[in-house]
Amino acid sequence: MILAAGLGTRLRPLTLSHPKALVKLCGTPMLERVIVRLKSYGITDITVNVHHFADQIRDFLKANNDFGVTIHVSDETDLLRDTGGGILHASRFLEGTESVVLQNADIYTDFDLHKMIANHTASGADVTILGEERETKRYLFYDETDRLRGWGNLATGEVRPEGFDMTESGLKRRAYGCVQIFNPSAVLPLLRSYSPGEEKFGIFPFYIDNRERLDIRNYTPAESYRWFDIGRPESITHAEEVLKGILK
Repeated sequence: MILAAGLGTRLRPLTLSHPKALVKLCGTPMLERVIVRLKSYGITDITVNVHHFADQIRDFLKANNDFGVTIHVSDETDLLRDTGGGILHASRFLEGTESVVLQNADIYTDFDLHKMIANHTASGADVTILGEERETKRYLFYDETDRLRGWGNLATGEVRPEGFDMTESGLKRRAYGCVQIFNPSAVLPLLRSYSPGEEKFGIFPFYIDNRERLDIRNYTPAESYRWFDIGRPESITHAEEVLKGILK
């Protein structure tokens, strides 16, 4: 599933007339880059959620014959549901025994997805989250076994769950890399009971609240890789400077 429904407010004025998923990196729309990357790893059944300029995304997919894969469009034009609500709203396309790879449309990365999938399968986790070793204000915190224990905002002191101690010995912090893998048979039933009305809610409050029911683990690639959040005009400029001559 590719999360492509956001308003892209950080990318204005580019997103005043286009969805953020169609903003280009080195001349190619980000949505295309993510679809082609997933396809290169053998993923041929993809769900894309839409809200902001939804028709432009539908037209783009149609004009490119869905890039030779099966694409389901999860329509959120009536309500932008955030990550958790978006997954729940698209659940009819995600059910089954196969794990679901979830990625934001505005993230460019080139780490080996096969290795993350293999790690997820071997660990027996219900959810595996790409953890970035980079500086930010908000972190996910994991214990010695890489299981999720909490979330915290270093700038404000806000934590989840209530009373969580970000300074506890043995915890390691990771920034969310905007890629995750989850088992729908474990996650979707809990999502439905968490928010029966499919209202707007984030996936991480759900994960934190269900950290004892679900085996949620961190994954940080051992090899170096590139990762860019194409969420601001200056981020695009920086990424294009680094990737010039690398991306086609």
